[in-house]
Amino acid sequence: MSTTMDCVTVETGPKPTGCVIWLHGLGADGYDFVPIVKELEQLGLPPTRFLFPHAPQIPVSINGGYVMRAWYDIRNVDLQRQEDEQGIRQSQAAIEALIESQIEAGFAPHQIVLAGFSQGGAITYQTGLRSKHTLAGLIALSTYLPCTDSLEAEIKTANLKVPVLAAHGTQDNIVLVDRGQKAVELLKAKGMPIQWLTYPIAHSVCGEEVVAIAEFLKKVLPN
Repeated sequence: MSTTMDCVTVETGPKPTGCVIWLHGLGADGYDFVPIVKELEQLGLPPTRFLFPHAPQIPVSINGGYVMRAWYDIRNVDLQRQEDEQGIRQSQAAIEALIESQIEAGFAPHQIVLAGFSQGGAITYQTGLRSKHTLAGLIALSTYLPCTDSLEAEIKTANLKVPVLAAHGTQDNIVLVDRGQKAVELLKAKGMPIQWLTYPIAHSVCGEEVVAIAEFLKKVLPN
């Protein structure tokens, strides 16, 4: 995967004081979450730059090898079996390069939030916990924790202080809510400050959740 990623960029005002890098789910693209920016802005978010990168087009095994946008291959309905570790790490490297580009553009690490839905949330966990930069926060929506076997050796101690908002639908039949909860419990046991929210929805994001995301961003990003 190229380290120069194609992104949709939206800024809610001049001289943004924060940057949110938001990763879409399997089969979607960077435009998927663009509409949420207006809602967050209406909820009082200060001027913020949003980057919505497009995942590469790759064949996805679980979908019969059909080529679609994906951060990594899915080989098993049990998402944590037969993990595409190479693909996960390639996406991690691409997002790390994107973070570096924003630091070079003038944002400090404490002004950058990494967010993601489903597969994008898995890459958010993968990258945010291992990053050499201590970010402002992580938002993990309807997702799970990948590459758990290597986490203990690779997690950066400073990143255990990074605030996390994790949210999940209790009726999710794509990424079961138990997977999201196990991730939260594992990271809480390491001392991470995590807010865990559930909603009576399927594999999606609801209005209440958007309000919680706005409140989280207002709390962790500088005004």
